[in-house]
Amino acid sequence: MNLNQIDSFYFIGIGGMGMSSLARYFHTMGKTVCGHDQNRTFLTKELEKEGISINYHDSIEILPKWVLSKQCLIVYTPAIPSHHKQWIFLKEHGKNIKKRSQVLSLITDNEICIAIGGTHGKTTTCTLLGHILYSVGINVTAFLGGISENYQSNLILNNILNRKKIFLVEADEFDHSFLYLSPNIACITSFDQDHVDTYPRKEFLEKAYIAFSNRIKKPYKKIFLCQEESFRFNNAIYYSVLKKENYYSNHLYIKKNKWYFDFHTPREIWKSLPLPIPGKHNLKNVTAALAISDYLKIPKEKIRKALFLFKGIKRRYSIHYQSSKKIYIDDYAHHPTEINALISTVRDCFPNKKILGIFQPHLFSRTKFFEESFAKSLEHLDILILLDIYPARELPIKNGINSNSLLEKIEMNSKEVSTISKVLEKIEKKHFDIILTMGAGDIDTLIIPIKKWLNKRYGSINEK
Repeated sequence: MNLNQIDSFYFIGIGGMGMSSLARYFHTMGKTVCGHDQNRTFLTKELEKEGISINYHDSIEILPKWVLSKQCLIVYTPAIPSHHKQWIFLKEHGKNIKKRSQVLSLITDNEICIAIGGTHGKTTTCTLLGHILYSVGINVTAFLGGISENYQSNLILNNILNRKKIFLVEADEFDHSFLYLSPNIACITSFDQDHVDTYPRKEFLEKAYIAFSNRIKKPYKKIFLCQEESFRFNNAIYYSVLKKENYYSNHLYIKKNKWYFDFHTPREIWKSLPLPIPGKHNLKNVTAALAISDYLKIPKEKIRKALFLFKGIKRRYSIHYQSSKKIYIDDYAHHPTEINALISTVRDCFPNKKILGIFQPHLFSRTKFFEESFAKSLEHLDILILLDIYPARELPIKNGINSNSLLEKIEMNSKEVSTISKVLEKIEKKHFDIILTMGAGDIDTLIIPIKKWLNKRYGSINEK
């Protein structure tokens, strides 16, 4: 398919992070973009402000007339349920239909493409690398899995005429989506089992990553692998934290609540670089972005300046309230490994503080598979409010899992299950120093209410 012959795009599930970045891209290209989503969210409201039309009712009658033309491409996400009325109609009558990952492939196939994959850390790595490339004047288009604080978008677009274009994308392993990509440079940040509905056994996941690795093409034809968390691969460039590899970082230290580290290239040491997002796990992500930047021969001082100016990603260790009395941090952590890393980082940054954690499990399949691991991770909190499982694309598992059964496995004194609507009244009765909200569902709808309550109860503060 030639995308130049497509005049209009209709997105089913336009409010998803990956779908919305594609919608923004085609909108900036001057195409007609429209879409459907189940809920009006902050992200869909932003798309509407940018001029993208969105409908929120699953009705065939409200579809635009041009949606069945040969010049329209219908883009869908695998998360759309099979009973969706618009989806059933468009599958039968639409002329051009592609998955999001297939469209991403069509955009990037004939251009230089850098793809960042991995169970954890790909959004942080991709966003930082996109920021570096943009900051130094490279003609980059980056599709991100989160909202960059620097650009207030999940699309970074630096459209510079007469310069070689680089596309930067996240390689999503869910539903084998990343196997549509053929990048020139790839990075795998971590190799931990997840998406158990797609990969019920870890060897299935490993085979998929190896298949992805074999799709890397010339020019460049390079793969960056985290030494601590990946498999061995011929001709790979390895990066690490602490261990001496092609690229590695060490001497991580905290000074006046700021984190710093040293970065080693094959030729030299870059001393005392700022770590823009706290945490040892984030040092791995930053190391990956710096390694690729150096490999692309971006000057050291330009990289250092971009790193210093990097503001982070929404819902990645986002501090929304910090006073002498209380702290509120929100994070996207939704896997036991991510929860462990997050709580450890909070303990490092704020020792001897009492942490109230509010966690929303995401997907029945993930919660069931990692039930024991989730229990152990959440026991690192002092107080736990466990929300109902966010189902996303799934139906409940018969005789399977729910938040009450998960709570029973968690060995701690202060724990309870709550609906999202009851959280604030639960918080008001707790004694804590830090509130930590975690999850990938709609737990982000608590951010504004919690901030308002903290401002009212403990005094207004200026956000960072």
